[in-house]
Amino acid sequence: MNTAISIVLLIAVLGFVVARPGGLPEATAAAPAAVLVVTFGLVPVHAAWHEMGALGPTVGFLAAVLVLAHLADREGVFAYAGAVAARWSRGSPQRLLARVFAIAATVTATLSLDATVVLLTPVIFATAATAGVRPRPYVYACIHLANSASLLLPVSNLTNLLAFSASGLSFGDYSLLMIAPWSAVVGVEYLIFRWYFAADLDARQHSSTLVRTKAPTVAIVVLVLTLLGFGLLQPFGIHPCLVALAGAGVLTVRRLRGLRAGERLSVVRSMAVATNPAFLLFVIALGLVVLAVRRSSAGELVARIVPHHGSFLGLLTVTVIAAVLANMLNNLPTTLVLVPLVSNSPTLVLAVLLGVNIGPNLTYVGSLATLLWRQLLRSHDHPPDVRDFLRLGALTVPACLIAGVLTLWLSLRVLGRH
Repeated sequence: MNTAISIVLLIAVLGFVVARPGGLPEATAAAPAAVLVVTFGLVPVHAAWHEMGALGPTVGFLAAVLVLAHLADREGVFAYAGAVAARWSRGSPQRLLARVFAIAATVTATLSLDATVVLLTPVIFATAATAGVRPRPYVYACIHLANSASLLLPVSNLTNLLAFSASGLSFGDYSLLMIAPWSAVVGVEYLIFRWYFAADLDARQHSSTLVRTKAPTVAIVVLVLTLLGFGLLQPFGIHPCLVALAGAGVLTVRRLRGLRAGERLSVVRSMAVATNPAFLLFVIALGLVVLAVRRSSAGELVARIVPHHGSFLGLLTVTVIAAVLANMLNNLPTTLVLVPLVSNSPTLVLAVLLGVNIGPNLTYVGSLATLLWRQLLRSHDHPPDVRDFLRLGALTVPACLIAGVLTLWLSLRVLGRH
């Protein structure tokens, strides 16, 4: 009975997230479900408190980096990146795709996939219009790289943060092990995009005059220093959340300087909205619902089929299981289910991340970022074609999973971590 209740509640929450009736936030269903799992005794009160305490630093970092990305957007970082991509492409749709890949992969890795979906995608729409090219290859690149290019750093994705805390790896070790899989996956995606969107990339429309945009130097320097701070300060026990808060603090002071009281209040309100409190509550509530599933017989079943050895076959099996579950349950609950089962093996934790970050490019339900991207495209009167999305996913996901696992396995051997 406990297993059935846990699974029904999880399915109900995920169904609500996909449907989003009335545009209500995800926490509308997740918060009551979390209350129910504690009320029914599926998760003891002490276990619930422990889980919330474990998720707290990760959720805090997510809030800080959302504010940092919001302030960077206000400083013009994303608009500048789009202008540079259009100018450097010199009228070539193929060169523009390469620039968009580079920018989207960099933004995802450094400012998280949310920044790529919410802040960069609208800029890419505008960039495509200015350059006189069809937007389809470039906006699809945004969501594919928001998922798959989030492999590089622990701070690139909420799933990475959740796994990183359990992996026992340092920031530098994690990044060193993931740079080869990240490069391979982005490269494979690019080659497939060039082939799949060949007709779009050969078509030209009329282009507008490209306007030179002044570089937001201060904001870019702050972002670079913040990124360096993540890696350099983590060995000293300084949580990435504090580093992100420091970066956001510098840009906040810059933003508020010279404003009147009313204008300052407006800026502070926009920053509070940027933290997306409802989504933060959703993450914590979902963690409790997933904990109920993990404590049930369903969790025991998953534990029995997950390998516990870091051979190539073990890495591949864990990656495929993670990718399949991500497309069935969404990548966030999949991470919460699988990471505790392999936390004694950092290499298998990394394999889980390959699956939950690459796998969601296969279906709309694979990640919350994909669902948000779909809504964003609809708001721009450019709804994605489900057949295109599925065909592109079927081409990229298996190839990227194999490339990611192979390069991770090789990295582990070259670096002596097997």
